[in-house]
Amino acid sequence: MLVPDRVQVERIEGLAREVMQLSRDTLAVKLRFINPALSQLELLTSTWPLATDGTRMLYDPVYILHAYGKEKNMPIRSYLHVVLHCVFQHFYVDLRINEAMWSLACDMAVENMITELQLDCARVAREQQQQEALEPIRQAIGQLTAEKIYHYLLRHQPDEDGKVYLRRLFWADEHDAWYIASVTDELDERGERSTKEAGDSDKDGKTGDDPESMDIDRMAQRKQLQRQWEQISQQIQMDLETFSKKTGDRALGLMQNLESVNRERYDYAEFLKKFAALGEVMQVNDDEFDYIFYTYGLELYENVPLIEPLEYKEVKRIKEFVIAIDTSGSVRGELVQQFVQKTYNILMQQENFFTKINLHIILCDAVIQEDVKITNQEEFERYLAGMQLKGSGGTDFRPVFRRVDEMIRDHEFVNLKGLIYFTDGEGIFPERQPSYQSAFVFIKDDYKSPKVPAWAIKLVLQSHELEAV
Repeated sequence: MLVPDRVQVERIEGLAREVMQLSRDTLAVKLRFINPALSQLELLTSTWPLATDGTRMLYDPVYILHAYGKEKNMPIRSYLHVVLHCVFQHFYVDLRINEAMWSLACDMAVENMITELQLDCARVAREQQQQEALEPIRQAIGQLTAEKIYHYLLRHQPDEDGKVYLRRLFWADEHDAWYIASVTDELDERGERSTKEAGDSDKDGKTGDDPESMDIDRMAQRKQLQRQWEQISQQIQMDLETFSKKTGDRALGLMQNLESVNRERYDYAEFLKKFAALGEVMQVNDDEFDYIFYTYGLELYENVPLIEPLEYKEVKRIKEFVIAIDTSGSVRGELVQQFVQKTYNILMQQENFFTKINLHIILCDAVIQEDVKITNQEEFERYLAGMQLKGSGGTDFRPVFRRVDEMIRDHEFVNLKGLIYFTDGEGIFPERQPSYQSAFVFIKDDYKSPKVPAWAIKLVLQSHELEAV
C-alpha cells in the first residue's frame, strides 16, 4: 500500500475542508435559523469518519472526499445530521442507557427530520428506504423523536440482521464520544492535541494531568457546553417560529422536536423533594457515635451496652402534601394508576419519607369525588391495591384548591409544602395563588405545551416516563 506524501496529504485535506466549508455555507443559506448551531462547531480533521464533541466537527478528509465522490449531497446531509444531534443534545446521555439502541434512535430521528425539511441539496438515494423502515414506527408512536423511537426499539427489539440493516441505513457519524468518560482525552488523541501538554505546570505549580482537577474542569466545561446548546436550541426554536410562514409544513417536525427538548420539564423525583419539611428523625449520628465504647459495654456487662444519648439529625423528609387527580373523561385510567404507583415508589425511598405522613389523595373532575387520607406506608399500599377512579365529567381544578384551603384553616395540615395535580390540562384554574407550592403534571406525547397560571409549576412527562422509577 502506497503512503501518500506530504503534498498529497495537504491536497486531500485542503479539498476535504473545501467540501465541509461548502456544506456549512449551503446549510447557512438554505436554513438561516440553524446558523447559531453551525457557527458553534469548529472544523477539525480526525481519524473518525465524522463525529462531534459539541464544540468541534471532526472529520476524516479521505472519508469526506470518498462520500462526496459517491454522492454529491452526502457531505451536506451528514453535516446537518451531526449539527442536529447537537441541537437536540443527543450526546448528553444517561449512563444506564442502551448505547446501541440510543445511537440508532438518534440517527433515525435526525435522518427523518432532514427528509421532512425537503432540502434538494440534502437529498440522497437512501431516503426512500429510510422512510419505509420508519413507517411502522411512525404508525405506532406518532411524532418521531429520538426518545420515543428509543423506547419503541427497546419494546420491539429487531433481530441482529435487522439491527445491522438499520444501522447501515441511518448511519452518518460516529457516536463513541457520547459514551466516553474522558471525552477530552479521547478527542485529543484522535483529533487535535491539547495546547497544555501533560506535565506542564500551571501558575500554582500543579501539573496539568492532575486527575482530580482535570475531572472537575471537564465537568464544568461539559455543564457550560450543555447550557450553550440549550440556549442555541431555544434560539433556533424562536427563529423557526418567526420563519414558520416561509418554511411551511417542511419544518413542522423540527419545530415539534425542538418543543420536546425545550419544554418545561422537571425531574419528578427531585420535584417531590421540594415538598420536604425539616423534621427530626431519631437515628444514630455516625459522626458522634462511639462503636468501641458500645462494644466494650457488651463485653463487660453482657447485654448492656455503654451508649451515649441518641443523637438526632435534622433531615429532609416528605411529611405533608396533596396528590390531586383529574378523573375527567379525557384522562386515561391506566396512566393515573401508573402515576400514583410512581409517586409511591419515589416516596418509599428511605431518604425521602417520614414514618408518619399526612397525605391526601383527592379525586376530582368538576367536583370532588373522593378524598382519602393516608398516614403511613401500609395505608398507601392498601390504597394502591384497591384504587378505583371516580368521576368522568368535565375538569375544574378549583374545588381541590378550595378543599385544601379549608383543611389548612381547620389545621388538618400544619406545614403543607405542596400540591401535585395530575391532569391532561384542560380545565379551569384558580385565579389566586395558594399559600403552598402547586404543580400540574401533564402527560403530553404530542409536545403541545399546556398553559398554567404564572404561579404554578408545570411538569410535562411522556407516558413512557411513568412505566418505571
